[in-house]
Amino acid sequence: MDLNLLRALDALLQENSVTRAAERLGTSPAAVSRTLARLRRAVGDPLLVRAGQGMVPTPRALELRAEVSALLRSCDNVLRPGAGFEAVHLQRTFTVQATDLLLVELAGTLTARIHTEAPGVDVVFLPEAVEGGPALREGWVDVELGVLGHLDPEIRTRQLTRMKLVGIARSGHPLFDGRIDARRLAAADHIGISRLGKRLGPIDSELAALGLRRRTAVVVPSHTSAMMLARDSDLVALTLAGWLPDTIAALGLRTFPIPLELAPLDLGMAWHPRNSTDPGHRWFRDHLAAAVLGPSGTEKDSTQGSEVL
Repeated sequence: MDLNLLRALDALLQENSVTRAAERLGTSPAAVSRTLARLRRAVGDPLLVRAGQGMVPTPRALELRAEVSALLRSCDNVLRPGAGFEAVHLQRTFTVQATDLLLVELAGTLTARIHTEAPGVDVVFLPEAVEGGPALREGWVDVELGVLGHLDPEIRTRQLTRMKLVGIARSGHPLFDGRIDARRLAAADHIGISRLGKRLGPIDSELAALGLRRRTAVVVPSHTSAMMLARDSDLVALTLAGWLPDTIAALGLRTFPIPLELAPLDLGMAWHPRNSTDPGHRWFRDHLAAAVLGPSGTEKDSTQGSEVL
């Protein structure tokens, strides 16, 4: 049946009047009268019959009234993007690709947020092992979170915050005995953080411009291992400003400003366009963004680790 015919039937059954149904539908009484004739032929019932100055529904019309109204609501839900979505009924697993330093800060906050609304939703965090590959396109990853690069052309992105680097070392490190300038920073032995084992990064370029060079004594694949190593040695690492303050204090570590003009890095998230209008996926992205930005919804003054730190 023509959906417009079904809407006309609903209006007639709700109003019990050709004139009022026409006003509801935004058309003329004559047009509604012709539609009523079509409906009578289709249903095999007069539907509305004269009773004095008005019209009354037949028993068949009364049977159809609730059914037609419910059917139209169902059609509207099918045709309206995201209509009828309720997070509480969502049964789904979302996969997020992120560095260990990001997920340590965000995982607890994110899961608490989403389980309040959707207890049936699970989250799987993956390392950046598939960064630069077809993970989003192939559906292995729902959202990539971090400093975005090497993305396929169709990938959608959202910038979340701009973040800064700071140094980190054990609280009793000799660096803290005086003012930390570029020369003293370069003289310390450093921990490089790179999944690919690279030793040089932006900090080395800035030091080179000043005629200085640091020694990267150790390269580790994760921020967590770098923090543990810094805790137990006189090696210096880089981390995020304002990130994991309680953990840093509990480990006996201290952060310090980098005495160099290091450019901040943009933290964002990326997803494949096939998920852009999916209400469940959009709901999850909103919660992920809120976990990154915090309760105020404003940017953190921090930085996500780059490929080499």
